[in-house]
Amino acid sequence: MYRWVIFDLDGTVGDTLPLAITAFRETFRELAGGNISDDGITRYFGPSEEGTLRGILPNHVQKGLALYLKHYAELHDSMCPEPFGGVRELIAEIKRRGAVCALVTGKARASLGISLEKFGMTGAFDAIETGIAERPTKVEGIKRVLEKFGAAPEETIYVGDAPGDIAAARELSCHVASAAWASTAETDVLEKMNPGMVF
Repeated sequence: MYRWVIFDLDGTVGDTLPLAITAFRETFRELAGGNISDDGITRYFGPSEEGTLRGILPNHVQKGLALYLKHYAELHDSMCPEPFGGVRELIAEIKRRGAVCALVTGKARASLGISLEKFGMTGAFDAIETGIAERPTKVEGIKRVLEKFGAAPEETIYVGDAPGDIAAARELSCHVASAAWASTAETDVLEKMNPGMVF
């Protein structure tokens, strides 16, 4: 039994990556007057949304952020109205069994707040760590959760959908479960990196 369970958001709690990509694409179209590929967007993923915008729209970052959040909120109901089936129940069961349930994401607090409100999960987590524009902070976020609760890494598990989630958890000697239920999951890569712990 793990005493501390830490979740990622995008692709783990909800299928929000396609939503984010679409919101970035619409923002780019309005401010740059053209189209951008998925790869042109996702190559800048890791930092928060502001960091992604520094890559794709370096001359329109603040205006782009406001526009992105508008599109993200407006598209949420049609593209991702609910978390993945069973996630709310899973978190409730983890907490019922006495474990701490936290969230560590690269998303900024504004977009995370939109998603948690849409999912009816604003009070679901005992602690939340979000990203920053300058660099990926998954390791730092997990470390802050460990420090906040005095958590032992060997009794902590991180649940995430990306190869980077595996690397971040292992850097801190935490266990890791790979969520492969999203449309964007790279199941073969996850299986190679985390055999026996892909779900």
